[in-house]
Amino acid sequence: MSEMNTENIELLPDELIEKAAECLKVMAHPVRLRIVNILMQGEFAVHEIAEMAKTSANQTCEHLRLLKGHGLLNAERRGRTVYYTIASPQLPGLINCIKRNCAM
Repeated sequence: MSEMNTENIELLPDELIEKAAECLKVMAHPVRLRIVNILMQGEFAVHEIAEMAKTSANQTCEHLRLLKGHGLLNAERRGRTVYYTIASPQLPGLINCIKRNCAM
């Protein structure tokens, strides 16, 4: 049996691991992944996101609220309409990682 040389192993810092795990927990839902994929195309109102994500406005609002609460999205109210954009620069990378690594 050979002994592993642990001196040259590069591990991610614990803080980064914790932050990534939290982000992945939030994103671990098909509707939320779809919403981020939609918002990668630009700014959209809640009703537009709901239509493209094929979910009800109420469900969409709940998902958007969660994503915004974790600092992943920005929201701007104009009159009676709320528009959303991506706040986290990491989200497009996550979606692109999924495209590259999870395609069947």
